[in-house]
Amino acid sequence: MPAMQSVALGIWIKVGGRYESERNKGISHFLEHLLFKGSKKFSYRKLKESIEGVGGSLNGFTLEESTCYLAKIPSRYLGIAWDVLADMVLNPLLPTQEVEKERTVILEEIKMYKDQPQVYVYDLLDELLWPGQPLGAPIIGTMDSVAQVKKEDILSFKEQFYTPVNMVISAAGQLKHDKLVRLTEKTFTRVKAGFSNNFVKAKENQKTPSLKIFHKETEQTHMALGFHSFKREHPLRHALGILNIVLGANMSSRLFNEVREKRGLAYEIGTLVKRYLDTGVFLVHAGIDNAKLQEAVSLILGQLKICKKELIGKDEFKRAKEFYLGQLLLALEDTLDHMVWIGETMTCLDRSYTLNEIIKEVDKVDREDVRQTARAIFQERKLNMALIGPLQDSQPNIQKGLRID
Repeated sequence: MPAMQSVALGIWIKVGGRYESERNKGISHFLEHLLFKGSKKFSYRKLKESIEGVGGSLNGFTLEESTCYLAKIPSRYLGIAWDVLADMVLNPLLPTQEVEKERTVILEEIKMYKDQPQVYVYDLLDELLWPGQPLGAPIIGTMDSVAQVKKEDILSFKEQFYTPVNMVISAAGQLKHDKLVRLTEKTFTRVKAGFSNNFVKAKENQKTPSLKIFHKETEQTHMALGFHSFKREHPLRHALGILNIVLGANMSSRLFNEVREKRGLAYEIGTLVKRYLDTGVFLVHAGIDNAKLQEAVSLILGQLKICKKELIGKDEFKRAKEFYLGQLLLALEDTLDHMVWIGETMTCLDRSYTLNEIIKEVDKVDREDVRQTARAIFQERKLNMALIGPLQDSQPNIQKGLRID
């Protein structure tokens, strides 16, 4: 990206929440936190100061299928960013006192999320979608799993999973490819390649709709409605993206108009898609007036049902396609978003896409593809709903209303 003044650099590891067991749930996220506590070359203060002192930013995140450590810096400081990230990932100190300190921090983070119903409702939904599986437990872990994980467990986990064969170096911005290759070769030449990481595939045996209610005295009811959906590389993945836009991904969407604009049943209403290597989720989320929950749920399910029955209009379809590609185009103007896009696909799929490839694939999607996608996903037996609010005696009536076939 020669017109840019910055470079975004990421070191990705093919490991995340779904590579864990019930006993060590949250260990990927725990380790990610600890890598910012100092390395052989850099103290925890020097890590941050080295990047921020030249106008950059340093961060990291843990997903279900990957972990990323990243920096965005003015392009002339690529070497500094590389030294910091590489030493963090390969040579962290992991001192005992920092492990115990960070354990307390993460336990408080878990409590914070539980106090935020608009966040915690997604954890409840995941439990319904994948009961007893790694995908069904929060990436951050549980109070029990985080409390019992030992420093030796973390060291062993890092040694097993943080190996070059499971790493991707991703960069975007004003940089020279050959220079990045040289930096990588210099750093990793003497590091053992290791073995490829694997996880247990998701199981989906659901035969009837599921409902989970968490009673809390809130001013509105927080809802997360989820259906098992397509994996990352499904042939209809772009049709799914367009269906997501039609239903709830922007202010022109059907659910926004029907639930909020026309009837005022909710302030926050939308949809999103989560994709994994072997499964996925189509999700509707909303904060709903307590007294109008059943009306809102019925309206939402009705809109999903319409998408199964009817082709979307030609103009609506055209607008959704343009939004789908336009949002990608806008994101790829940013060096950080571009680095994340290519880094995540390489880490999870062992390949990347060009923008032209995506445009050609999306151009082939027609309205019937979108209807077939809705029919495949919006099935009553795949329906899961999590609710947080003052709903102690409402479960039977809500359960009866979960009809979409």
